[in-house]
Amino acid sequence: MSAAGRLLAAFWLALATTLAGAAGLPAAYDAIVVQPAGGPARSEFDLTPALNRARAENKRLYVYLGANDCRYCRQYEAFLDKNAKELLPHFRAKYLVVDLRSSLSVLAKDVYIRAGASSLPYAEFQRSIGDERARQLIYPNVWLFDADLKPLMQMPSGAGTFLTVPDQIEILQLVQ
Repeated sequence: MSAAGRLLAAFWLALATTLAGAAGLPAAYDAIVVQPAGGPARSEFDLTPALNRARAENKRLYVYLGANDCRYCRQYEAFLDKNAKELLPHFRAKYLVVDLRSSLSVLAKDVYIRAGASSLPYAEFQRSIGDERARQLIYPNVWLFDADLKPLMQMPSGAGTFLTVPDQIEILQLVQ
């Protein structure tokens, strides 16, 4: 590889590292950050610690699956950051926020969700929570669960996810 090629590769690696470091929900939300385990062929997200904490604190889970290189995820995260003053009381009242960190390069077949001894591929996990929609892995993705991982409602995903304060608050308050 030429010197220019090495320089360009180093630039792209630095940019990707910067974007990955900046990815995720804003710090103000005190999210439980879950990095994938299992290597490149299996990105497993373990919800067990978050579920245990939710049970102990009598809270629900707001689980966010975002990709570090997803522009729609960055838009949603920027929205949450910009509106934290208005939204945080609604999140903190009933929810633990969980931030699953992924990448657009991770295929749905390689995503697994673990809860205790059970680890399910993404599609099976979706079916296990009653989501029968034939959908691909779309970012950002949000799930609302009780402390036993029972879904509280079907959630939309992808671009345009709750980008107004009233919409976000309504979602958080729909489940009583």
